[in-house]
Amino acid sequence: MSGSRRPAIFFGFRPWRDFVPRWFPDRDCKVVSSKPRKMLLRGWPLRLLLYRSPEVYVWGFKYPPFLKWFCRCLRIPFYHVEDGFVRSVSLGAQKSPPSSLIIDSRTLHYDARNASDLENTLQTYDFAADQPLMERADRCIRMLLDLRVSKYNLGKRVSLDALLGPKTKRRVLVIGQVETDASIAFGCDRPVTNNDLVRLAVSENPDAQIIYKPHPEVLHGTREGLSNPADVADISKILTEDIAPAEALEGIDHVYTITSLMGFEALLRCIPVTCYGMPFYAGWGVTDDRQVCGRRTRRLTVQEIFAASFLLRSRYFKPDIGALSELEETIWQLNEVREASLTIADGYRRVQRANY
Repeated sequence: MSGSRRPAIFFGFRPWRDFVPRWFPDRDCKVVSSKPRKMLLRGWPLRLLLYRSPEVYVWGFKYPPFLKWFCRCLRIPFYHVEDGFVRSVSLGAQKSPPSSLIIDSRTLHYDARNASDLENTLQTYDFAADQPLMERADRCIRMLLDLRVSKYNLGKRVSLDALLGPKTKRRVLVIGQVETDASIAFGCDRPVTNNDLVRLAVSENPDAQIIYKPHPEVLHGTREGLSNPADVADISKILTEDIAPAEALEGIDHVYTITSLMGFEALLRCIPVTCYGMPFYAGWGVTDDRQVCGRRTRRLTVQEIFAASFLLRSRYFKPDIGALSELEETIWQLNEVREASLTIADGYRRVQRANY
């Protein structure tokens, strides 16, 4: 059976090794280490020569540079893979498998230094001629907003009014990120911290209430940040709980981000967004950009950016078994998993209170 399928070698996929054959059912999959020393000791990348017409897939940028060079020299197809934009209920750091992937033959979508397949699609695709695609994009956007589904779906459902009191002035939300994340390293042309972004928002919005939302992985303790939120507690309201994006964006008048996907989720809600870096959705005329990308010369709508990124360039899977799926089905299933998790958690809290 495997002899009829094209061999595909996966580097950096060890956390998802059981899911890889389900994600790529038409390939003969082999998952190997991406650490340079282990690769060399086991004969990689020379072992690629033992395969007939192999393909190479790497997770993110977690691979030694010589691997991509080797594949280019021998014309072996080479693909970057990363989490998609509708991912899971839990965090990736908690080993929750992704329900969507982006596969790119050039570079990753958050690499602003080079043109990715996604960027090229955004720059060249004739959206006006593809009415079915745009109608589907509108339906999917409405599903995401109505069901309040995001990239991660484990945040608490609590309103900002309940946490901060009634809204009395403009609210500006600053989206925190993991400052050592590759999306900042490859998507921002100068150093910046979350606290820098908070201070920028304060300086540009002196009469607004500045709200700072640290990244979920920082709040859950699975990743560390470089800056301490306490250092900007005197000029902003810090959300110390992991609030779901839909709730955090409710009633917000402006969003500041470095490169976070949550900035795009704000655009879907017609909220103005300032980007300090250059995420995939910046540079097309829908954001206030503080970094320039000369390659991005087109003016697009939010719906067109969604169609390219969520529909044309993303691949979806059933969150429980990893089988191929569509965006619409993935949204429904993530919503069901989240609702079930919330019901179980609520029942557990009631039992705890009763025992107490």
